[in-house]
Order: sequence, then structure tokens, then C-alpha cells
Amino acid sequence: MASLTIRKLDDAVKTYLRLRSARNRRSVEEEVRVILRELIEGREEPLTPFSAPPAPSTAPTPQRTGALPEASVTLIIGGGIAAYKSLDLIRRLKERRIEVRCVLTKAAQQFVTPLAVSALSHERVYTDLFDPQSEFDAGHIRLARDCDLIVVAPATADLLAKISNGHADDLASAILLATNRKILLAPAMNPLMWSNAATRRNVAQLQRDGVALIGPNSGEMAEAGEAGVGRMSEAIEIANAAERLLRPPMPKPLAGKRVLITAGPTHEPIDPVRYIANRSSGKQGFAIAAAAQAAGADVMLVSGPVDLDDPAGVTVKHVESARQMLEQVQAALPADVAIFAAAVADWRVANEGEQKLKKTAAGMPQLQLVENPDILATISKLTDKRPPLVIGFAAETEHLIENAKAKFARKGCDWIVANDVSPATGVMGGDRNTVHLLSRKNGAKDGEIAVDSWPVMTKEQVAIELVAHIARIATDKSREPAS
Repeated sequence: MASLTIRKLDDAVKTYLRLRSARNRRSVEEEVRVILRELIEGREEPLTPFSAPPAPSTAPTPQRTGALPEASVTLIIGGGIAAYKSLDLIRRLKERRIEVRCVLTKAAQQFVTPLAVSALSHERVYTDLFDPQSEFDAGHIRLARDCDLIVVAPATADLLAKISNGHADDLASAILLATNRKILLAPAMNPLMWSNAATRRNVAQLQRDGVALIGPNSGEMAEAGEAGVGRMSEAIEIANAAERLLRPPMPKPLAGKRVLITAGPTHEPIDPVRYIANRSSGKQGFAIAAAAQAAGADVMLVSGPVDLDDPAGVTVKHVESARQMLEQVQAALPADVAIFAAAVADWRVANEGEQKLKKTAAGMPQLQLVENPDILATISKLTDKRPPLVIGFAAETEHLIENAKAKFARKGCDWIVANDVSPATGVMGGDRNTVHLLSRKNGAKDGEIAVDSWPVMTKEQVAIELVAHIARIATDKSREPAS
């Protein structure tokens, strides 16, 4: 029996097929087969939705401000050792509410398997230009156009050459030639291949053609002793670049506002080689700084020792101890908003040793601890230069809300963001967080405390949500008439 090609479907049918296939986690062509099979078996359910869909409700759909609209990407995975990063890229894109359909080149299958890619994308993986199961209705054309963006990661030297010269001898290159969507390439190759004159000509041609590139980065290669420019950008960098291409620039509700943020742990020295610290990674504070900067704020970030890159567009002051952090915070005032996400050590050694403390027959040396300055309380209780909105963090391992409310009462801040950091949660050092925003109802200093519990989110999503709350407050205050 010959393959059937379905064309000229009206918009209502197209919408129904897309929604139904997405709900059932099948491709559109697989969903059509299921519908035909159900019709043959005498079931009537598939017929009823073919009428025009009802008009959208005018009632607002409740959703969090940080929620982003759906988008879709066709991800082409090239054949390089960096293909393993594409698995993390799928996860990063899906965290941003971006649906991903994947295409593996023949060479890519030597590095990652279709099964692994399918398990992460929750979609069928495409590998063959002449696949009878997908090409019955020109599947490569749908992969090229039934998306909002095409991402190629890794984009090997071979793929760059094919794209720039218009080759179409396999599924990946056919999609790239047939698309009318924006293309984002993440090159990855040996440094000598990247600097080769042929590759440079191909890259220049692609840029003239309007293709977007991210990277490559500099660093060590897979080959022993090789280093230079050629490493594929990290998954989070590519996902951020894809999101910028997919979604229009966000409004700048914090434009003209100065936001002060602390992040990370502090290290309190015992002697020249030892210190008191905690397990804070700084990821949440850095994410808040990036989100505030994206919202248009002038951001000052005071960070303890972390293994993170400084957020783009943010002024960063790096410190070690709690006293140094307080000094930099005070120097950064005045500010419109202060967010204290740092996990500041509560104590330090009273008398720091000038030399390394040695073991002795007398046993462990006595360490006298003294309390560190309370940065949140100090700034919250200022009479001069106090920011109009002061936000603290309460990291607890038990009785979360009860302890957060007690901290709220002691510190004198305006909001508290409470989160459970017990080891079982994986929050400290991890990429996800579950937070509860505590505030006083109607803004009353001694009023009842309201608790807004948020679902599990990535730390980036928590940051976007928190900044959205701040922006609403800032916008409301800017509308108040002058007294």
C-alpha cells in the first residue's frame, strides 16, 4: 500500500492534532495513525474534536508571573565528543518550557544513543532522511518548519561546511536547508579545525546568511594535551541563547532601580589554612542577580567565595568574611531593594591564628567563638539609607515556617524567603529550590504574616518569580502620588 500524504488541513484540525499528539507524547504522524486505527475499530472519540475549537475564555488563566509561554525547538545533535552535553541541553530547554524534538546524525549516534535522547525529550528521535515512518508526509520538512527555532549542538566542522554550502545529503542537512526558521549553532571541534581557513570562511558565510552562533569557548580538549578555542558552550549558555532568540525582550520593570544582593557562603579564618564555612553554592543569589539585571535594574552583587561566573551586566564585589561582606553592603547603599541571599557564618574565631595551629600533646587547641555581625538585621534597622524593600532568606533544616516567622520578627526586614536546606532536599549546591515567601499582610509592621508557598522550581525560575514580585511592588509605589 502506498504512503498517504495529508495536505491542506484547516487550522482547527491542525490545532487539534498538535494538542492531542503533545498530550499523548507522540509525533503528529503517529497520532494520525492512531486516529485512523480508532476509526476502523469503530470508536467515535476522535471525530468530535474536529469542529472548530471554542473561543478562548476571557477569564484570566491563573499562572505564576515567572511562567513563560511554550515554544518548540528542533535540536540537531552533531557527531562530536561534545554530543554528551546535548543531553543536559535538552533538560535545560525543557526547564524553560521549550519542547524539544531531536535529530541525530549518523556520527552523533556513536556518542549518544537515540534511546537516551528520547527518554529525556519524551519525543521520538529522528535519524534517517529516508525513514518510511516519518517521510510519508515529508517529515524532514515538518521538522524544519514545525518549530520556532533550530539548534545545532554540537555543530561540527563538517556540519558547518554543509550548511554554509547548501548540502542536503542527510536528514540534518536537509532540515537546515529546508527551514525558514532561525538557526542557532553551537560549534565544537579541535582548535586547529576551528582556526582552519576553510572553517573561518564557512563561519563568515553563515554569519552573512543571518545564522546565530554561540561559542565556541576556550579550554582543554578531549585529546590529551590539546587546549584552545573549540569547546562547545555549556548547556545553560546555549539554552539561554535559544531563549533570547525564541522570546521577545522582557519588559524592564526595574529600570532605574538599584538592587543590592548578597550571595554565597562566608569563610571565617581559623588560621592561614583553615576556616569555618557552610555548603552554600551561591547559585540562588547569582540567579536573582541575573534576573534583576534582566528586569532592567542596576545590580550590585556582594558574593562570598563561590565557583560561579559573574553574571553578565552585574557589578560584583568578591569578599571572604562576614565583616568584609557587611562593609561592602554598607558601601553600596543607598539602594531601592536589598536581597540578602548569602548564607553568612554566624560565628568566627575570636583570635585568628597567625600561623597554622599544630597538634600538641595537650590535645585540640581551644577555639573561642564570637558572633559575627548580623547583616540582614543591621540593614533592616537602619534609620538612614535603609532600602525601601529589604528581603532576607531563612535556610532551615526543621520547623521551616515556624523558624522563618521567628526570624522575620527578629530581623525587621520586609519579606523573608524560607527554604528547607536539609541534606535530603539537595537544595544546597543543587539546581532546584522550594521556597515560601513570607510577608506582612497589607504591609503592616506588626500585622499577620502571609505565607505564599511556591512549587518546586529551578533556582533560575525562583529568581524570575521573586523579581516579578519585587517589580509589582516597585511599580505600585511609582504610581503613588507625591505627598
